[in-house]
Formats: sequence, C-alpha cells, structure tokens
Amino acid sequence: MKLSIIYEDDDYIIINKPSGVLSIPDRHNAELPSVTKVLRDKYASIFIVHRIDKETSGCICFAKNEEAHKYASMLFEKRLIEKKYLGIVHGSFDQASGIIEDAIMEHPVIKGKMIINQKQGKPSTTVYETIANYGTYSLVSFHILTGRTHQIRLHSANLGHPIVCDALYGLTNPVYISSLKRNTRCRKIFLKKHPF
Repeated sequence: MKLSIIYEDDDYIIINKPSGVLSIPDRHNAELPSVTKVLRDKYASIFIVHRIDKETSGCICFAKNEEAHKYASMLFEKRLIEKKYLGIVHGSFDQASGIIEDAIMEHPVIKGKMIINQKQGKPSTTVYETIANYGTYSLVSFHILTGRTHQIRLHSANLGHPIVCDALYGLTNPVYISSLKRNTRCRKIFLKKHPF
C-alpha cells in the first residue's frame, strides 16, 4: 500500500487515508492491511494519535516519538483540535444546521455496530451544517466535539438521513454524479467559511 503523505517532520506524520483502509490493525485479524502497519514497517516507532473509520477518507496524524504522542493526545483530549468532515446524506435535515447530542454505546449483540442509548451510552456531540441540497441528497459539514466510533454515521442515520452507501446504518444504493448538481457557488461559499 502506498501512502499519501500530507506533512512530515521529526515528530509527526500526517497521512491522507483513503476510503476502505483501516487506520489501525484489526482486533480480530492482524493480517488485514492498515495505515499503522505500513508506517510501522517503515519507521522505527509510530504512535497512534487518533483514528478514523475504515470507510472514511481524510487526514490522520501519527506521532514518531513518545513526547510528541503525549502532546498530541493532550490536544485531542482537551478538544483543542477541531475534527471536521464532509458527508453526503440521503434527503435533507429538517434544520439546515444544528447540534446532535445522542449518547452512543456498542450494540449488545451485533459486533462492530453502535447504537443510541441516552442512559448507558457515552455523551456524543456533532455539530452539522448543510452546504448544498440536491433534493435526493445533501452535502453536509460535520464538526464532531467527541470522537465516538461511527459517531457521524449513527447520528445522521438516527435523524433519518444516513450517509450514502453506508451498509451498516443506511442503504447500499450507489450514488451517481448525475444525481448531484454542479454548484460551484456552494463550493466557493463552503471553502470560504470552512478552510481545511
């Protein structure tokens, strides 16, 4: 697996993780390819700072030494690092923007699945904003204040608007580019308001 490196120095390496690749080794099958495994084969030491879901693409940061790992972990723990994602959901939210605060826990029976449970689950907060509405689908910006497993996917699905092609919480139907309008104005507005 060839990794796309966005940034690297003596302390950190930031990778553009593609969709379909694990961030860290699988608990049940360590032979499955993961970004961590590739990095550990290349570098003397690699420390996991955070992770993103297998089917999610995006930036993921690793530390190269214990001191850098401790510092980055503290930043995440104190919520001094913003975690933002873009997603395409089915339909459109009733409100163009808002905050979802549904507690999340592991499914009691199905391995690898999460559920909403306000009493037993861990507090979870997702701030969302609709960037463009295409009728059948919407492009949404998600800013997560907590980092629960499948948080965005579950929060969206619980409101009746699952992330497209999400077999676990929604539908597997393919999405064609022709279903989405070309709207450069929405893109320009988004990039101006949310520079990544």
